[in-house]
Amino acid sequence: MTEVRNKMLQRATREKLEKFNKMRGKEVQPGEFWDLVVLTAVDEDQKVAYELQIKEKLGRKELPLGVPYHVFADPPGSKIGNGGSSLYSLQHLEEMYGKTVSAFRVILIHAGGFSQRLPSASALGKIFTAMPCGEPLYQMLELKLALYVDFPIHMKPGVLVTCADDIELYSIPEGESMRFDRSGFTALAHPSSLSIGTTHGVFVLNSWEKLGNSEMEYTSCQQFLHKPSVEKMHEAGAVCRRPDSCKSVSETEFVYTDSTYYMDCATSVTLLNMLKEVEPLTCEIDAYGDFLQALGPEASIAYTSNTANVTKKDSSLVDIRQKIFNRLKGTPLNVILLNNSKFYHIGTTKEYLFHLTEDPSLRQELGLLPIAFSLCDLKTPQSPVACVMHSVLHPSVVVSPGSVVEYSRLGADVTVGERSVISGCWVDTGLSVPCQTFMHSLSVSLNGSAGFVTVAFGIKDDLKHSVASPAEGSALRYFAASLAECAERWGLSLHSLRFSGDKSACSLWNACLFPLCPDPKSSVSATLQMVRALRGSSAVTPLKDLRLVSLQEALLNKNLAEMLRFRKGLYEDILKEK
Repeated sequence: MTEVRNKMLQRATREKLEKFNKMRGKEVQPGEFWDLVVLTAVDEDQKVAYELQIKEKLGRKELPLGVPYHVFADPPGSKIGNGGSSLYSLQHLEEMYGKTVSAFRVILIHAGGFSQRLPSASALGKIFTAMPCGEPLYQMLELKLALYVDFPIHMKPGVLVTCADDIELYSIPEGESMRFDRSGFTALAHPSSLSIGTTHGVFVLNSWEKLGNSEMEYTSCQQFLHKPSVEKMHEAGAVCRRPDSCKSVSETEFVYTDSTYYMDCATSVTLLNMLKEVEPLTCEIDAYGDFLQALGPEASIAYTSNTANVTKKDSSLVDIRQKIFNRLKGTPLNVILLNNSKFYHIGTTKEYLFHLTEDPSLRQELGLLPIAFSLCDLKTPQSPVACVMHSVLHPSVVVSPGSVVEYSRLGADVTVGERSVISGCWVDTGLSVPCQTFMHSLSVSLNGSAGFVTVAFGIKDDLKHSVASPAEGSALRYFAASLAECAERWGLSLHSLRFSGDKSACSLWNACLFPLCPDPKSSVSATLQMVRALRGSSAVTPLKDLRLVSLQEALLNKNLAEMLRFRKGLYEDILKEK
């Protein structure tokens, strides 16, 4: 049965990709695609970066044409979360289109943020993360649009809300279509283990016992639980059971978890009116936890004071949540159960490596290639594979299994160790990248002059872990060594290391460790020398006279045009040989 369902999933996914491929670079007809495509950005700088990339993608005919693509930046000041981004996006649409927006089918993709857990996406955005499929090469933006390609034609005007770093695959019965034509919210739901449920939203369904075993079923939701405990799932009646007495309880019990949802125009107007009442927002709102927990006949206002899952507590949060609850109370939460579906998250370096090089399921379902739009003579094993995307590699290059190379140029006799990521780099002849190493080059403009910075981290390094002051920097671990040990290996002292930005939150994200160099090749070489010194295999050119930059500082001063110019050069070289 599982094999049959997997084949159905693969076939359904390929059909969506083929349908979208026919739209790329073509003027779409009214009704066959989204009326508006909206991306959110964390600030104006990220907005400019996204708009420039979309413009280039349209010029290369990688996206459907004849559709407005908008990028809306969060307002300056407090972080407002993806829920706040949703509200301000609705406001921007109203300002741009007036009442006519109520006739549009809109896809809203949450793409703001600095992607600290997948730093290769920090500069240009996780929605522009490369995926090894499609010709021209897909990025997450194309993949999201492809997987939802059947939605608009069966959708009443409204907004589909989704995230930039997840993939939902599903199949539905032949001859049927997924319809978004009910009032209120309509959410997609996926069968998941109870442990998965503790980190996602969980639907408490109305009489799940009456449901059949079809690939797709429509039902209503009594209550939405946000990251509940296993005990809470049982208490609320969220736990479903498969009718199989031969399996253990842990195998037969499951819950339905959230991913993407749709809201109709009337609901959008309700939320927009609420924003006008409370703006400016000064706290983070969750587009899932704070909106969906207000829905369903068993919804309780109690969640509004629960801040256990909140990263930054703000005094106005409870008040805003209560206003959302009171505005949305009584709004229907319809659920589409996708019983043959899979949910993948690709928001961390570990997930990115696993799904692109080791996971046979996603590779088969999406038709992922080991070598995509590249000049490369690698012979890759079946699993794990080496994955090369939009790159030019000398024939003598060796990329070890389990590693990813994207948007890079690798010279003669370069070797890349296992489970490493090389992104946006120009690696000079003969260099060797150690195992489990992440390297990413950025073009920067500092003090009016251009330069290059290559950041490197261990695959297991935690860039978000912070200490309260630079004096405590020795508690930070870089390639499994304390920062004090690293400084000593580099001929520096711990107290001489600088941290950019907020000195009360010192982390690898804002530790100034990486040399500013005049060109991309010397930048990679200098940083690689530092990494190899930590393994006792290289001496380091004295760093005390060099300007050392953090990833945070490099992002604030990135030269976006130069980074895209480097990618364009690779693109043109690859096209010449195709």
